[in-house]
Amino acid sequence: MLNVQDLSGKPVAMLGVGGSGMSALARLLASMGVEVRGYDAVASPITDRLIESGIRVAIEDGRSAAEGVDALITTAAVPREHPALLAANDAGLPVLTYPQALGMVMRGRTGVAVAGTHGKSTTVAMLGAAMVDAGLDPSVIAGAASAQLERGALAERGAWVGSRLGSPEIPSGPRFGATGLLVAEACEFNRSFHNLRPTIAGIGNIEADHLDIYGSLDAVVEAFARFARALPPADDGGVLIIGHDGAHRREVTAGLDARVQTIGFSPQADWVVSYDEHTSAVSVRAGDAIQGRWTLALPGAHNAANSAMAFALAVTAGGDPSIVARSLSAFGGLERRCQLLGDRPIAGGSVRVYDDYGHHPTEVDATLRAIRTAERPEASGGRLIVVFQPHQHSRTRFLLDEFATAFSSADAVIVPEIYFVRDSEAEKQRVNADDLVTRLCDRGVDASHAHPFSAIVEQLERDCRPGDVVVVMGAGPVWQVAHGFMRGMRAVAHA
Repeated sequence: MLNVQDLSGKPVAMLGVGGSGMSALARLLASMGVEVRGYDAVASPITDRLIESGIRVAIEDGRSAAEGVDALITTAAVPREHPALLAANDAGLPVLTYPQALGMVMRGRTGVAVAGTHGKSTTVAMLGAAMVDAGLDPSVIAGAASAQLERGALAERGAWVGSRLGSPEIPSGPRFGATGLLVAEACEFNRSFHNLRPTIAGIGNIEADHLDIYGSLDAVVEAFARFARALPPADDGGVLIIGHDGAHRREVTAGLDARVQTIGFSPQADWVVSYDEHTSAVSVRAGDAIQGRWTLALPGAHNAANSAMAFALAVTAGGDPSIVARSLSAFGGLERRCQLLGDRPIAGGSVRVYDDYGHHPTEVDATLRAIRTAERPEASGGRLIVVFQPHQHSRTRFLLDEFATAFSSADAVIVPEIYFVRDSEAEKQRVNADDLVTRLCDRGVDASHAHPFSAIVEQLERDCRPGDVVVVMGAGPVWQVAHGFMRGMRAVAHA
């Protein structure tokens, strides 16, 4: 099995280095002595940052990337017929996908992996910031950008980044001197998290998703169980913190050698979480003692659960509980995760606008309930208006009934075209946006289909009234609607 030591001092090409995960991986590899040669078709602030840090980046398609290197690392977006991949295979060079390379790096670090159907990015960002504040100086790879990841939540905000490079050794706490902490999301898509080798892991929840890959919930649960089995035994520091409810913990933890702790709102959990939705106060108790209390800036019980998981993981990794709790109080959120963009002035008042990445029915329902509770638009005669772009035709088809019940907190729902990604053309013909609109209308929801994005912004401009709250949701480019509405029609692409 290839390891980082095998590549020390040797050139390695990285195709798609401008991605958030790949750029973080490039910086980690460079810090471990690897000569990184990055390639990306588009220049960006991320590639600029890599170049500023001394990493070689070529803005090109990388068709000659396999020449003169000892290995090739690629994102899933690079097609198999890419000239560099074909050349590497012909030459017998090792070719690693991003999750394989991340697993290779994690074997040389104290890995902390966050898994679950929902909440991974938020939990990783909270956890990374709290570890920074607690003096643990972790390397972090998050799935979304935060202005508090680089310096911690208790410091002045910095640049919006999705990763940070930390110390090669843990600088303080009970794990002092161990290999440096590497915090990362453990993504279940395509079973990529099976490549990771964490020492500490959290699994917050498990639901049916990516059924185009798995086919059934049972297969999803088995995949998480296999991920958990990659943890080392308890005697070697292996710890799994898993949701007491909603994470199929009995099936996932059966026969594990790692130490297992549960977390949740149940009083039977090892880490018992309490949340007051009116004050946003969160507390976590273990045994007979409260371990930490904080006030959460992000709305909703689901975010309280995310913060509690971050707290438990940070403390398990050696963070001081009081500092971790202070950090969680100061955490202000991350990009496209229930992100408040601001108030859009209109005649007679303003409209509050949120942008959110939610693309699974459970996420949609939890986020809308939380925003409705926090904003209470009805108190001032306003409405909760949702623009939801379904992500993937297969996910929409498999979970159509669940999506139909996920918008009960909304007063109106606008559905653009389904974002076409990863599915076949045949799958694309099996479901469309009107199918979801029909299901919503059958349940009494005021739902409509509109396309393109510019037309949706026009509709919002025409129909919104003072006191309304607009939530734009989806994992595709639907964020353009939120930013277009905030800034005017000139900002909207005809997508």
